[in-house]
Amino acid sequence: MSDSPEPQPIDEGLLRFLKLLVTVLTGVMIVGVVVVIFLLVTRFTADTPALPDEIALPDGATATAFTQGDQWFAVVTNDNRILIYDRVTGQLKQTVTVDQSP
Repeated sequence: MSDSPEPQPIDEGLLRFLKLLVTVLTGVMIVGVVVVIFLLVTRFTADTPALPDEIALPDGATATAFTQGDQWFAVVTNDNRILIYDRVTGQLKQTVTVDQSP
């Protein structure tokens, strides 16, 4: 004699609901992955303004670092200045002096 309980009958309506739920969630995940891939591809292939071939630094300044944004680029010089240029025109927009005192 077995002590195991009798199997309960499966509710067909609940089983159909669970199958539908799993199918819908799978579809939503697939669409989400496709959207993320599409956004990554379009973002990385977006055209940005080209940088100038040459950058005119002030006399005696040597570039030590470079960074850029959407509409600007900046050059850090060896004399503790940050020179911010307009990305489209290449003209100097702002000069920031970095204080080295503690």
